[in-house]
Amino acid sequence: MDMFSSGTRLRDMIRAIRACKTAAEERAVVRKECASIRAAVSDNDNDYRHRNLAKLMFIHMLGYPTHFGQMECLKLIAAPGFPEKRIGYLGLMLLLDERQEVLMLVTNSLKQDLNHTNQYIVGLALCALGNISSAEMARDLAPEVEKLLQFRDPNIRKKAALCSIRIVKKVPDLAENFVNPVVSLLKEKHHGVLLTAIQLCTDLCNLNEEALEYFRKKCTEGLVKVLKDVVNSPYAPEYDVSGIADPFLHIRLLRLLRVLGHGDADASESMNDILAQVATKTESNKNAGNAILYECVETIMSIEDNSGLRVLAINILGRFLSNRDNNIRYVALNMLMKAISVDDQAVQRHRATILECVKDSDASIRKRALELIYLLLNENNVKPLTKELIDYLQVSDQDFKGDLTAKICSIVEKLSPDKIWYIDQMLKVLSEAGNHVKDEVWHALIVVITNAPNLHGYTVRSLYKAIQTSDDQETLVRVAVWCIGEYGDMLVNGIGMLDLEDPITVTENDAVDVVETAIKRHSSDLTTRAMCLIALLKLSSRFPSCSQRIKDIVTQSRGSLLLELQQRSIEFDSILEKHQNIRSTLVERMPALDEATYRRAGSIPVPVLTSKLNLPNGGAKTTAAPLVDLLDLGVDEPAAPSSSGGNFLQDLLDVGTSSSSQPGTTQAQKSGTDALLDLLSIGSAPPQNGSSVPDILSIGQDNKTSVSPLDILSSTMGPSLPASSTDMMDLLDGFGPSPPPPKDNGPAYPPLVAFESSSLRLTFNFSKQPESPQTTQIEANFANKSSDVYTDFIFQAAVPKFLQLHLEPASSNTLAGNSNGSITQKLRVTNSQHGKKSIVMRIRISYKLNNKDMLEEGQISNFPRGL
Repeated sequence: MDMFSSGTRLRDMIRAIRACKTAAEERAVVRKECASIRAAVSDNDNDYRHRNLAKLMFIHMLGYPTHFGQMECLKLIAAPGFPEKRIGYLGLMLLLDERQEVLMLVTNSLKQDLNHTNQYIVGLALCALGNISSAEMARDLAPEVEKLLQFRDPNIRKKAALCSIRIVKKVPDLAENFVNPVVSLLKEKHHGVLLTAIQLCTDLCNLNEEALEYFRKKCTEGLVKVLKDVVNSPYAPEYDVSGIADPFLHIRLLRLLRVLGHGDADASESMNDILAQVATKTESNKNAGNAILYECVETIMSIEDNSGLRVLAINILGRFLSNRDNNIRYVALNMLMKAISVDDQAVQRHRATILECVKDSDASIRKRALELIYLLLNENNVKPLTKELIDYLQVSDQDFKGDLTAKICSIVEKLSPDKIWYIDQMLKVLSEAGNHVKDEVWHALIVVITNAPNLHGYTVRSLYKAIQTSDDQETLVRVAVWCIGEYGDMLVNGIGMLDLEDPITVTENDAVDVVETAIKRHSSDLTTRAMCLIALLKLSSRFPSCSQRIKDIVTQSRGSLLLELQQRSIEFDSILEKHQNIRSTLVERMPALDEATYRRAGSIPVPVLTSKLNLPNGGAKTTAAPLVDLLDLGVDEPAAPSSSGGNFLQDLLDVGTSSSSQPGTTQAQKSGTDALLDLLSIGSAPPQNGSSVPDILSIGQDNKTSVSPLDILSSTMGPSLPASSTDMMDLLDGFGPSPPPPKDNGPAYPPLVAFESSSLRLTFNFSKQPESPQTTQIEANFANKSSDVYTDFIFQAAVPKFLQLHLEPASSNTLAGNSNGSITQKLRVTNSQHGKKSIVMRIRISYKLNNKDMLEEGQISNFPRGL
């Protein structure tokens, strides 16, 4: 017989394919076999149809196209015999899916087989429908499946329940049809039927709120009893897994109880005892037992509050952290991150074990434990935990140092109790992992140092000691060079010595040696060498005896291949040689750096420390940059506050100007000012005499125009600027307590989903006062759709000039995950063109996810008509 005839057995074809040595030979065999099958299909060969379809399924699993044999499945399904139907349904499930149009042709055959007298044929039809059912098929065949839930044979009831799960997922409207049959299935003794019924019940609860309430009332006590029977059941070999009686049924019951107990105090109370029993009686030395304990913890955390149970659940997670299995430790860390928001104190008791996980050999466990430690930190434990993390930083792997360094820096910036501790910890981090420290961090350190005049001497001496042992850390070298240039005289003369310091002797040459070594290091980059040149220029004024030596070092960079160094060297050499009379003025000590100024320039995110740091404006986040970003106004470079402020505003807002404009009160400056005032909905500009653009953008000044654009946008601000300067006192009054809500909210408007992304949803609820049709009260509700917790949550908004916007403080700056919590914030919008123009708004939402800055932006233009 020809090897590739239609009568070839499947095993012969498999042998021929396995005997192929190359892919080309395999393709040739498959191609010949497919040709033979096509010929048999054309001849309508009934004798070998089932054999050809079996070969087609194997060819399909090898990845070759088999669409030409799809109709053969339908023909076999229509055959009367069980063997043909078995191959036909198997081919149907394997070769087709719900997207195939040909699937509509099999609906009638499925309906007949679901009503067949042979229960094995009924089982085949249920399996096929449960695997490939489309929404149309589900609607047509749902009544037959519903009847089979009461079939006499338990295997058919089990398959019908599994098929029902597919149907209710495809067509949620049919869920109510399966509620009553499921209640009777939950009383089954057969474990297979009970298992599938519980899963169907869980899906119905998730899909239909009415079904959830019904099952809470009718089934909660019965399910608790079933779980109690399973926990206390004697040994049964057919359901036993590692000494645990039917762990799969355990887990399904716990998941269903979790759904029923969530948000319902009565249901939660009825299951408290059995959950405690499961948590205490389940063995934890077997993997099956650990799986049950994990689901039990999930259920305890999801149902209504019971402090004793929650402590028990967190203690179970603490035991998981000591398990040798990496997977168990990882899921325990994940669960503890969710438990922090529920019971922080109970999690704190396992802090030492969590800290040990930071040192684990598994990278995933290290990272997750580090994130958990970050969430556990507060003002009371920041010092010991930071010490532990810095100690581990010394011996950690290079691959992990980057993440660990970033977390430590964030911790120190966020929770530092005082300046000296902050500086000490940052110096330790710079000494151990300075190359992993981001530029923003050491920039912020310099800003804090300048604002601590009583610690200048201590800081420069500490840096001098640190650089003697860790001169290979680039970031440490930069900060040390900067401080030696600024406070070198304090280093040499021992000024500002604290009681906790050990006295050291440093000469002027020693200080210059540090800078010279840094500039000559082969690993030093352009930034470091440029900072060294500036430090040498400053030291030339502070150390007159070393002027010639410093001049020689500066002169050596005149021939540098780096243009920046060459230019600086030539300029500084000229100052040292020809401009002795102005040198001391040029290199005066830098004043305390203003945090707001640096934030406005978009360069340095200064750490948010406690009041002991005495940062400008109390560490408030004030900047003009977010307004530019929010309204899509491009800026090529940040402008420093200077007399060229008019040009900065001209570039910022793209305001044209004639070539004849003069400085001072130029047309460009006036246009730029008016444009910014229009942008911020300010009706009239301030007088031109004595005002400039930096005044408009300045923060914390005494003049009445000192309003930061971020103050207009930030969620923590007062009302928007009034339409005229005569209402300035109203503006100042707005920073007090919020006015009481109006008693009459006027006409009702439907809620509006103003913004929605994969992780966040913003909903607006509207109300108006009849006596003030131009004013609209908006309540913004933010919901977190992900499972993560968002921190430092800030909402910003901008409107055109015909609108005035007032944002009240948000209810919180932390947004819990899984829509378990929400943040609300009230807005008031006044439309001066009411009835003519609709409200439009541009929004920006910023938050931190695992200490990473996240940003969401959008435009809202679908406000209800009439607002």
